Amino acid sequence: MLLLNILLTERQLYDGYDEEYDCPILDEDRVVDELENQMSEGGVIVDYHGCDFFPERWFHIVFVLQADNSVLYKRLETRGYNEKKPKDNIQCEIFQILYEEALASYKEEIVHQLPSNKPKDLEDNINQILKWIEQWVQDHSS
Repeated sequence: MLLLNILLTERQLYDGYDEEYDCPILDEDRVVDELENQMSEGGVIVDYHGCDFFPERWFHIVFVLQADNSVLYKRLETRGYNEKKPKDNIQCEIFQILYEEALASYKEEIVHQLPSNKPKDLEDNINQILKWIEQWVQDHSS
């Protein structure tokens, strides 16, 4: 699994710092350049909260995790973010911005929403993703 937040920090793939959101600003072009070889080999799961800058050819399936607003707010609050970040994240969730971004960036049939409200959802999501991987491998074995 490729955790982009870790890669961003380790390889300094950022272009400044956003004081308002208290986070680095991702240099999307450098990230794509950095990942191109690894992604072309296949078999990579990418974990990130945005997707519109990734080439469509990289992915066979896209999962968008969604949480109820009250659950999401509590998660963000416990992380100690300033007031603006949780508020904007909640608004993003209400308007399904990341889901709409995924639909605009990839074929609709490969974009799936999964609930992410409670620990049981994590287990269910992992099982669903594993089933999808197994089916994909079976369908593409020669």
